[in-house]
Amino acid sequence: QWYQRRVRSEDCTKQGSSGINAEYGDWNKVVIAYEPVWAIGTGKVATPEIAQETHEQIRAWISANVSPDVGAAVRIIYGGSVNGKNCGELARQPDIDGFLVGGASLKPEFVDIINVNA
Repeated sequence: QWYQRRVRSEDCTKQGSSGINAEYGDWNKVVIAYEPVWAIGTGKVATPEIAQETHEQIRAWISANVSPDVGAAVRIIYGGSVNGKNCGELARQPDIDGFLVGGASLKPEFVDIINVNA
């Protein structure tokens, strides 16, 4: 977990921010997805605290570099081994606005992920 936290903290906004254009006009059409590199294809999921902290950092970066209004409104979704068992706790985090679902989208539990905030 130390490694996972270190990689996320040092690289997330630096790598992701290079593709963000502050001059983009319609931020209502933008969705930002965060998936930890160490979670891709591993079945490992970030703890809700780590996921929340990272989403909060992304939102803060957008607020500082684009605008506070855009930072507050932009949708930031989490990907990284989301499933029916962990989606509830992740969904309760204030800066996680939804999910980028991989393999679980092919399973019956996908319905639980869809309905987690219903």
